Amino acid sequence: MTRLVRSRRTVLSAVVAGILTAAAQAAVGAPPAQAAEASTSENAVIVWDRNAQSAIWDVAGQQPQVQARSFAMVHGAIYDAVNAIAGTPYQPYLTAPTTNGRESVNAAVGTAAFQVLSSLFPAQQARLQTQYDQWLAALPDGSAKRRGISVGSRTAAAMISARQNDGAFGNAAWPVGTGPGQWRPTPPTNANDGAWVANLKPFLIPSASMFRSSGPPALTSEQYARDFNEVKTIGAVNSSVRTADQTQAAIWWHDRHLGEWEIKRQLATTQRLNTLQTARMLAMVDLAEADATTACYNEKAAWMFWRPVTAVQLADTDGNRATEADADWMPLLVTPPHPDFASGHACFTAASMLALRYFYGRDDIPFSAYSEASGTTRSFGSFSQAIAEVIEARIWGGIHTRTADVEGAKIGAKVTAYMISNYFRPRR
Repeated sequence: MTRLVRSRRTVLSAVVAGILTAAAQAAVGAPPAQAAEASTSENAVIVWDRNAQSAIWDVAGQQPQVQARSFAMVHGAIYDAVNAIAGTPYQPYLTAPTTNGRESVNAAVGTAAFQVLSSLFPAQQARLQTQYDQWLAALPDGSAKRRGISVGSRTAAAMISARQNDGAFGNAAWPVGTGPGQWRPTPPTNANDGAWVANLKPFLIPSASMFRSSGPPALTSEQYARDFNEVKTIGAVNSSVRTADQTQAAIWWHDRHLGEWEIKRQLATTQRLNTLQTARMLAMVDLAEADATTACYNEKAAWMFWRPVTAVQLADTDGNRATEADADWMPLLVTPPHPDFASGHACFTAASMLALRYFYGRDDIPFSAYSEASGTTRSFGSFSQAIAEVIEARIWGGIHTRTADVEGAKIGAKVTAYMISNYFRPRR
């Protein structure tokens, strides 16, 4: 078992190194974020990111694949507003309203966020209006405030218009299979949800299917047997080889209250980003996360591969003599209601961590976040360390195979590399 773990870690290190190298190659010529002016106080973008989190998670309770679209819309609109007032030093995402540079950035940020959130959550209109009114009341009256409101309104309108009829919240369901390797709802929930994400209009990439992989390993292959036996052993609810730290990590990464939200705000603060830097960083990360999620769900739809809990319980049907069925096997975590291949969380995390690595121009920036689900704080010394751990954590939780995690991370990396090459670039 020790030799197997060491071998897996060697392979994983090579995969992560390759992902980071690809992102670094795409990032050639990008100026480091630290070169710009820094701010010593919390800025409007951070405040409204927290407000967005309240609407998206605390009140609406959206799941991660849905949160990704909402955060991307909010921060795409905020970025365009702040970038325009700064004189458009970077490529706008959707629009660059005419400005003279004397508009109130705080008014623009609050307006852009408020209007996008109101369009997303009409049932929260009264609460959001009160929050917005209090924000504006704290800003000095005058032409700068009025012009800032106008800029924020225009970028919000552009985003809302761009996302109309984008395929969100459709009624599609994952097709349920009955044969070996085919996905079907899993216990204890036996739910079927999120299939519409596979066909959501991307924010950045031309097509949700552009990074299609070669798919999961054949059921009769040695690779499939290795994946199967690894997750069966360490991902079981009653595993005797999973450590307490691995259990905590699996739960931490599975928390629907994502640690990534806290991490992004923490980095903006510790790295002393100004408002423009924060707006650009959050837009880059959130839009990459959204498209990585869509690309990953499109991958799930293409392969419709069964989850470990199904694979283990029905192993006597897979035709592989190196696998053994256990009708009572259950994973540590509750399996999400969609197919195994590829891992959505690996897609999402690789996209976000590599976007952060590109933005800051380095990998070795420490960060941490607390999870109520696990009751623990996990700390990381680098962005690549977080990618490496999420790949392992989904196996430790018993809900994904290694191949699904590694291939998911590759998809996330490719989405971020595309974003780096085509969006948010310096104009001069």
